[in-house]
Amino acid sequence: MSQKISIRIDGELIHANSDQSILEAAHAHGKFIPSLCHMKGLTAVGACRLCIVEVAGVGRLLPACTTPVQDGMSVTTQSDKLRRYRKITLELLFAERNHVCAVCVSNGHCELQDLAQKLGVTSIRFPYTYPKVPVDLTHKKFTLDQNRCILCTRCVRVCTEVEGAHVWDVAGRGVGSRMVCELNRSWGESRYCTSCGKCVQSCPTGALAEKGFAVEEMTKRTEPISRLTDLRGANV
Repeated sequence: MSQKISIRIDGELIHANSDQSILEAAHAHGKFIPSLCHMKGLTAVGACRLCIVEVAGVGRLLPACTTPVQDGMSVTTQSDKLRRYRKITLELLFAERNHVCAVCVSNGHCELQDLAQKLGVTSIRFPYTYPKVPVDLTHKKFTLDQNRCILCTRCVRVCTEVEGAHVWDVAGRGVGSRMVCELNRSWGESRYCTSCGKCVQSCPTGALAEKGFAVEEMTKRTEPISRLTDLRGANV
C-alpha cells in the first residue's frame, strides 16, 4: 500500500508516494529530469540513461526512472557532473546512428533534438559509426527508419502493454541492436500488427512515422496513449 514519505530533491523537501520512482516524484513537483525512454503509464526500463541522478550515500549515478523513492532520501538532479554525463550520452546517441535532422520528417518535433538543444549539445566529440541500417517501407501506412532509432523501446512497450500485440522487439547486442518485427519479418508481412499507430505516436524521433509526411511535418501525439495506459483495468 502506498504511503506518503518525505524526500529532498535539490535541497527542497517534498512529499512523495512510496510507490513512485524518483523521476515520477520529481515530475510531480515540476522538476526537470531529462529522459527519452520514459513514457507515462509504461513500464520503466532505464534504457536511455539520461535521467541519471545523484543520491546521497550512494557511490554511483542511478537512473531516476527505475529507482524507487525512500523516506529521507536526498537526490541531486542538476550538477556539473550530471550535465557532463548527460551530454556524453546524447552525443553517443547521435554518433551511433545516422541522424540527419535536415531531411527528417520529425525535424523540429523530435525529443532527441529538443534535448540536445536544451542540454547544450552543439557538436559531437565522438567518431560517427555510419552503420548500414535498413528502412522498412513495406507497411501500407507507416515507415520504420532504423537510422533514427535510439532503442528507447517505447514502441515495444506500448505495443505489448497497451495494444497487446507484441509486434516489436529488439534483436542483436550493443551497437548491433536493431528493432525487429515479429522475429525479423518485414512490417508489411506482420500477422499481428493492428495498424493502430500507437508505436508511431510513442516514438520520440523520426524512426517510426506515418507515410505522406514531408520534412518537419511529422508531429507525435503521446497524450492519448498516456491516458490509455492510465486507464488500464478501469471501466471506460
